[in-house]
Order: sequence, then structure tokens, then C-alpha cells
Amino acid sequence: MNNPLLKLFDAAPFSTIKTEHFLPAIKNGITIAKKEIDQIVSNKDLPTFSNTIEALEFSGELLDRITSVFFNLNSAETNEEIQKIAQEASPLLSEFSNDIALNLDLFKKIEMVYNQREELELTSEQLTLLTKRYKSFSRNGANLPEDKKEKLREIDKELSKLSLNFGENVLAETNKFEMLLTNVSDLDGLPEGAKEAAKAMAKAKDKDGWLITLDYPSYIPFMTYASSRELRKKLAIAFGSKGFHNDDLDNQGIVLKIATLRHERAQLLGYQSHAHYILEERMAETPDKVFSFLNEILEKAKPAAEREFKQLEGFAKELDGIDHLEKWDEAYYTEKLKQKLFNLDDEKLKPYFKLENVIKGVFTVANKLFGLNFQETNDIDKYHEEVKTYNVTDSEGNFVSLFYADFHPRPGKRNGAWMTSYKSQMRKDNKNIRPHISIVCNFTKPTPSKPSLLTFNEVTTLFHEFGHALHGMLANTTYPGLSGTSVYWDFVELPSQVLENWCYEKEALELFAKHYETGETIPMDLVEKIKESATFMEGMATLRQLSFGLLDMSWHAQDPSGIKNVKEHEKKTFSETSLYPDVEENCMSTAFSHIFQGGYSAGYYSYKWAEVLDADAFEYFKENGIFNKDIATKFKDNVLSKGGTENPMKLYKRFRGQEPKPEALLKRAGLIK
Repeated sequence: MNNPLLKLFDAAPFSTIKTEHFLPAIKNGITIAKKEIDQIVSNKDLPTFSNTIEALEFSGELLDRITSVFFNLNSAETNEEIQKIAQEASPLLSEFSNDIALNLDLFKKIEMVYNQREELELTSEQLTLLTKRYKSFSRNGANLPEDKKEKLREIDKELSKLSLNFGENVLAETNKFEMLLTNVSDLDGLPEGAKEAAKAMAKAKDKDGWLITLDYPSYIPFMTYASSRELRKKLAIAFGSKGFHNDDLDNQGIVLKIATLRHERAQLLGYQSHAHYILEERMAETPDKVFSFLNEILEKAKPAAEREFKQLEGFAKELDGIDHLEKWDEAYYTEKLKQKLFNLDDEKLKPYFKLENVIKGVFTVANKLFGLNFQETNDIDKYHEEVKTYNVTDSEGNFVSLFYADFHPRPGKRNGAWMTSYKSQMRKDNKNIRPHISIVCNFTKPTPSKPSLLTFNEVTTLFHEFGHALHGMLANTTYPGLSGTSVYWDFVELPSQVLENWCYEKEALELFAKHYETGETIPMDLVEKIKESATFMEGMATLRQLSFGLLDMSWHAQDPSGIKNVKEHEKKTFSETSLYPDVEENCMSTAFSHIFQGGYSAGYYSYKWAEVLDADAFEYFKENGIFNKDIATKFKDNVLSKGGTENPMKLYKRFRGQEPKPEALLKRAGLIK
């Protein structure tokens, strides 16, 4: 019992956890959870909602806490030892979850309760939980004969290992590449802050010069501002060829294997494809609906994207005599054209977006909308000194949530931004157990002369992840499996995407966009320009998002066994959406972590799907005032607090009074008048 993970803990005891604690804790957690399952199965009483469904729902709580700590660290603060443990633990966890899913005696009990559901007088939340549990068993092979169950176990074990390998390879590729510049002219065009950050990065690694890496805060400014086309090309090829070098970090074989195994698994369970299997539990329901949704938007966006591309091409030719635009030219000339048309660039905006002010800003927005208060605390254990921790309370002082925020890149942290949780909200033993929520980002670090100043894109990213965090923090359900972000995948992006809208509104910007040196509030003409430029090159941006959604579906909505060459398959899929010449050395799929490591397989379309919901929802706020308390309360009561307790369309209609209309999105994007 010297293992801190096996003692009852509230906040994760990071400072006392040693790497060697994880594997024994996970094995122990599995043993305890198995005993809890055995008790349900061996109970001689007739199966009831309470002794079967609720008992199953609250089983494995310790294991959930341990694995959430472990896998969150594997994303945000990993090392070789942790990755090794992940390789060993993942198959064990996959086997354990199959032991439950394929337990016929347990399923028979669930089925008995499910068959009496009409007579049980269940609440809508209880009925949702019962249906979800019953379906999760039938959808995961509980009715299969033994030989097929065995096959399913093998597939799941292999898939869990492959997706870990995929992610490790992408991280290793990201960390491996460095572009050391020793000639000051190579930095032409770069803002002072980016130069300073590159200098600090080189110094930290005992090198002379300026170091550029594939981490977003280093990569994006270079691609956006660096005048050297050759160096942009070098960086873009390095970024776009992660996992595509035919070496020991190559992901091509892994991609083909994951796609094939997912298809095989779906077929084993009686589904036409992995996408058919996944979408059965989504708002979109079927691959056909997803394709028609993506193609409907494609039809509207493509002409706009082609016009924008022509405009960009003409601009680059006029400015620098470039005849053919390449992918490494896009960010650079888009930024130059934006400056010309709107006299607006990130360097003008960044002084108004000091990280600490933006954090205060997002807290103030949450306070004005939902009455939440955030108090920074140093009494909570952290996994890294850079992590900030907050106690969140409501307007009456009641504890709502613990909140962790981790903002800057480190070698052991994967790229991108995400929200996660260390403890779910639930009601148990007459107590409302409150959640522990975290957001992880990779924003520009402070330098010796400047604080962390965010690009506008980073500001919207912070609001986006904080929207997810609110979904977790404001959860108010009985069962952990229906709490917070445990909703249909194409509904989960609504709270995050809708919150981004506040970044474009004068009323919200005035709360936090203040110059880091003078304290002056962002001038109105800049706010106007932010709004005007919000739809700048939106056709091209939409086309890019659609291309990712279509690529995802191309891997998952058909039998992939005929695909022999990852790159060729990708080129064919992109033929409808590509504007730039193909870059032979690059491949998207081999680093497409969303679908091969994260949970977005057959689900990448959901970003666009949720944009339709968020544009429609925000229009409701706009009509009544962006800080309208009544509408914010309706959003909290019907969306944020309800988790997955009911069908999301029902929840949305209860909030909005109608189904969402795609017109709001197309209008906001400037794709229709």
C-alpha cells in the first residue's frame, strides 16, 4: 500500500507518484474492478436496474482514476519509461475491457433489465444509461460465438498497441527535427518575438544561432513570416513527412494495419465498415449522411476557394514574380495579402493578447455567462511546475470543479491542444462528486524580454479548449458514463466552438485585450479588422477541413484491404479538394493523429458538423445580446450540464427552440449572402 495510486485520493497525487508505481497500480486496479464485475454476475437476486446497471456503472472507479492520470501524463509529460509502460498496459486494459464486453453472463443480466425497460419507470437519464450499456455490449460482440470473441480480443489488443506506436512515432519525428540557422539573413521577415524564441531554444540546447523546430509556436511563425522560400520549403517538407521516411519511425504500415483491423472488427460485429459501426452512435447516423453533408458544403465552398486561390496566386506573382504557388507559400502570402487588405497582422495584435490577460478574459466571460469564479491555488499537486491550478466556484460559493491548465510546449508533450479530465462528475451516496478538468496547449513561451503573447489563432484555441472544459466543469448528471463530454462525438465540439465566437466581439474583447506595456484597450479599428478578416480565405480554410473529413471517411467507410499505397490513396482522395501541387515527400495520413491515435476515426467531419450547431447557437446569442443571462442559462441547463443524458438533438432543440440550420454557418463564413 505504499503506492499512492492505490490509496484513496481526491486530487491526483503527482508529487508522490513514481514511474514504477503505474504498472502495479493498473494491474491492481484491474483485479479490483474484476472482483466488482464478478459480484454483479454472481448475485443470486433477480437482475434490477440498481444491482446490475448502476453497479456496473460505478465499478472500476479506482482503475479509471489511475488510468486517467497515467494516459494524461503520456500525452503531456511523457518519457521513454512511461511510453514503455503504455505499451505493456494498453493490451492489459484492452483485454480487461473485452473481458467485460464479452462476458455472456453479465450481458444476459443486462438484457433481462433492458427487456423490462417499459415497466421500470426509469428517468430519462436512467433509460439512456440502460440503452447505452445494452448497446455497448451488443455492439461489442457479446452475442458472438466463442471463436469470434477470441478474434475480437486479438484485434483489440493489436489496435491498442498500433495506435500507441503511431503516436510515439509522430512525437519522436517532431522532436528529432531541428533547423539550426546561423546566418542572420535566414531570419528575414520573422518578428522579433519569434527570433528571440528561436535564440532561446538554441541556447537551451547549447547551440549557437537560432533553432526552429516542428512545435507549433516555432513552426507557424516561420511558415507565416520567413522570407526565405527555400527554408520554408525545407520546414514544410519536414512537417508534412512525419512518419513517412521508410525508416523505423515510419507509420505507413501502421496506417494500413489500423484501417484493415478496424474494418475486420466492424465486419466481425456485423457492420459494413468501421464508419457504419461508429456512426450508428452519432448524430449523423450513416456514412451516406456524412458524405452528403460534406459534399453539400464542398459545393458551396469550392468556387469560393478557387477564387481565393487565384487571388493569392496573382498577389504572389505581382509581389515576388512567383509563377506557381506551393504549399509552403500559403501561410506566407495569405498573411501578406491580409496585411495589404486589412492592414492587420498577428504582430499588431499580439501585444494585446498577453496570456495572463486572455486567461482572465476567458474566466470573466465564464463568469458573466454562467456565474463561475476562478481562484488560483498553490495547494494542488502538479505534474509540472508550469501547470496552473484553480478552484472553481459558483455565484453562491459552492465548489464546482478543480481546473488544471498547462500552456507551453516541452519535449515530453505532444503537439496541439486538448481538454481532458482527471476525475468525472457523478452523484453517488447522496453526494454530487465534482470533476477535475484540465486543458493542455502549446502556446508561445515567454522570453527574457517579453511575456507570452498569443497570436489571435492561439486566443481562439484557448477559448475553444476552455469551452470543452466548461462542458466538463458544469456537468451535473448522476452517472459518470453520461457526464460532461461523454456525448455523441459530433456534438462534443459544440461547447468548444461556440465559445470561440466571443473572441470576435467588441464587448468581450474589451474585457481582456489590453496592451501588455501600456494597458491600453485594443483600439476599435483593430476589432473591426478582426471581424472583417474573420472570413478572409474562408473558402480555402473550409476546403482544407473538408479534405481532412473526406480523407478520414476514405479510410473508414469502405474495405481498405485494396489500398496498398498510403500516398497514392491519399492523392486520389484529395483530387476533389486540392488547390496546390502535390508534394511528393509529404503524406498527411502518417501523422493524422486525430484519426489514428485520438478518437476521431470516422468522426473528423464532426468539426464542421459542430460548426453548423455553433453558428446557429451563437446567432441566438447575437439576437439577444452576447452576455444575455437567460440564454446562457438555457445553454448551461440544456447543453453544458446535461452531458450525454439524452439525445443531443433533443437537448439542442430544447435550448434553441428549433433544429440548427446550415445557412447560419455558410452566412458567417461569407460563402452565401
